[in-house]
Amino acid sequence: MKFYHFFFTLVFTFLGNKMYSQSNKVVEEVTSESKILRKAVDKKDESAEAESYFKIGESYFNASNFSKSEEYFLKSKNIYEKLNDKQNLEKVTRKLAQSQESQNKLTAAAKNYEVASKVGYSRSKKVQNSNDASRLNSNSPVVRMEAIQNNIQNSEKENNKEDLAAGYSQMAEANLEVKNIPKAEENLTTAYKISKDESPQQALAINQKLTDLYVVNKDFDKAIEVKKKVLKEDFVNENSQKKVEQIQELADIYIKKNDPQEAISLLRNAYDIALNKGHTLEAQKSVKRLDSLYAISENTDASVQLYRDFLGKLPDLVSKDRSLVDNKILEDTEQRISQLEQEKKLKDELIRKKNLFNYSLIAALVILIGLIIFIFRTLKKVQIKNKKIALQSLRREMNPHFIFNSLNSVNHFIATNNELEANQYLTKFSKLMRGVMENSTDDFIPFQQELDLLQNYLALEKTRFADKFDYEIEVDESLNTQSLKVPGMLVQPFLENAVWHGLRYRTVKGFLKLKFEKSSENLKITIEDNGIGIEESKKQKTEHQKTRKGRGMKNTLERIALLNDLYKQNIEYKITDKPNSQGVSVEISYEVLS
Repeated sequence: MKFYHFFFTLVFTFLGNKMYSQSNKVVEEVTSESKILRKAVDKKDESAEAESYFKIGESYFNASNFSKSEEYFLKSKNIYEKLNDKQNLEKVTRKLAQSQESQNKLTAAAKNYEVASKVGYSRSKKVQNSNDASRLNSNSPVVRMEAIQNNIQNSEKENNKEDLAAGYSQMAEANLEVKNIPKAEENLTTAYKISKDESPQQALAINQKLTDLYVVNKDFDKAIEVKKKVLKEDFVNENSQKKVEQIQELADIYIKKNDPQEAISLLRNAYDIALNKGHTLEAQKSVKRLDSLYAISENTDASVQLYRDFLGKLPDLVSKDRSLVDNKILEDTEQRISQLEQEKKLKDELIRKKNLFNYSLIAALVILIGLIIFIFRTLKKVQIKNKKIALQSLRREMNPHFIFNSLNSVNHFIATNNELEANQYLTKFSKLMRGVMENSTDDFIPFQQELDLLQNYLALEKTRFADKFDYEIEVDESLNTQSLKVPGMLVQPFLENAVWHGLRYRTVKGFLKLKFEKSSENLKITIEDNGIGIEESKKQKTEHQKTRKGRGMKNTLERIALLNDLYKQNIEYKITDKPNSQGVSVEISYEVLS
C-alpha cells in the first residue's frame, strides 16, 4: 500500500507540474488572434496590434486566467495610450482593473478605474469607473454600497448584463460585511439569474459564492440545492470538464455535511466522466479525494483497487487528453508572441538607430549648408564692402590733370598781374572742390547738387579757355531736380574730354551742349561738342601724351561698372564721332532714383 501511495504521489507531482487546464475555446481564440497580431506587427499597424492584445487578454479573462489577461491588457493599454485612442483606452483600462481586482490587487485596480474614469470618452463609463474606484478606495460599507447601487442603475439603463450581474455580486459582498445575510443571498441569486445566459463563467463564479455563503452558515441543504441546480444547466452539461468540477464541489459539500457515502458516490461519478472524456487533472483530483475518504473509513482494499485502476488507465487517459495538446499549443503560441515582441523591439531599435544616424546626418548637412551660406554671405558682404570702398575711393579722386592745370591757370593770372581773374578763378575752384569733397561719402546725390557742380566746373573751364568755346546746359522741365538722385560727378570726365581733347584745339570758338531729359524711367544725358573729334584728337597727341595713361575716364568707367554691380543701375554710355559734322556725341542713360 505504501508503494502505491509513493508512486501515485510521484505521478500527481509530475502532472501537477506539467499540466494546467485550459479550455479548447481559449486555445483556438489565442492561436487565431496571434496570427492577426503577427500581420499587424508586420504592417506596423499599432491600432490593430493593440486590439489583438486586447482580444487575447479577453480570452484569458473569460477563462478566469486573470494573471494572463492582466499581462495582455497592459500591453494593449500601453499602445492605446501612445495612440491617444481614448475610446479603446477607456475600454482596456477598465478590463485591466477588473483583472487586477479578480486577483485581489485592489490598489492597482482602483488606480486603473480612476485612469479609465479620467479618460472619460463615454459619460456612462466615466461614472461607472469613478464609482468602482470609490468602491475600492473607501473603507465605509455605506459608501461602497452607494457606489455599487449607482453602477447597478447605470448598467440597467445601458442594458449591460455582465456589469449588472457583477454589481449585484459586489452588493452581496457589501451585505456580508454588515451581516445582512438574507440580502446577500438575494443579490447573489439575482446576479446568477442575470449572468447564466450571457456569461456562464461569471455564473459559475457567482454560484460558488452563493454555495460558500450557505456552507459558511452551515446551511448544507441549501448549498447542495444550489450546486445541483447549476449541474442541470446546459452550459455545464455541455462542458464535461466543468461538469466534473461542479460534481467535485458538490462532493466537498457532502463531506462537510458528514455524509461520506454520498461524497464517494459523486466522486466515483466524477472519476468515471473524467476517464471517459480524457480529463487527466480532474481524474487525479477525484482519486486524491476518494483516497482521503477511503483512508478515513479504513477501506484499504477500495483504495488499492482505485490506485490500480487509475494507474492502469493512465496511459490511455493521457493519450486522449486534449488539454495536454492544447496546453502545448498555447505555450508555443505565447512563445511566438514573445519572440514577435522581441523582434519588434529589435526592429524598433534598429529603426531608432537608423533614424538617429539619418537625423544626425541631416543635422550635420544643415549645419554645413548653414556654414556655407554664412561664409558665402560674409564673403558677399566683404565684396560689397570692398566695392563700396573702391567706389568711394574713385569718387574722391579728382583728375590730377584738371587740378594741375587749374593751379597753372591761377599761377598764370597772378604772373600777369590779373589778380581779379585769379581771385574769381580761385573762388570758383574752391567752391567746386568743396562740393566734390562734401558729396564724396555718398554714392548718389540730389540732381540739383550735381547740376550746380557741373555748372561750376564748366564755368571754370570757360574762364580758362574763354576764346575756345561757349556752353549751354538744358534741363527737362519734367525732371524733379530736388528729389531725383544721380551719381556725383559722373558726367564731369566726359565734359573734360570734350574741352581738353576737342574744343581747345579749334581755331575758332566752338560750342558744348549738355542736355538732361527723362526717357521713360531713365535719365538720358547728352553731351555734344563741335571739337576736332576722336580720330583727329588721337593724331594730334604727342608721344608723351600717348604713353601717359589718363585716370579720369578710367576711373569713370570703373565707377560705372561698380554702380551697375552694386545698385543694378544698368548705366549705359556711348561715345561716337558725329557722322555728318565735326565733333563728338556722348549719350549716357540710367534708371533714375527718387
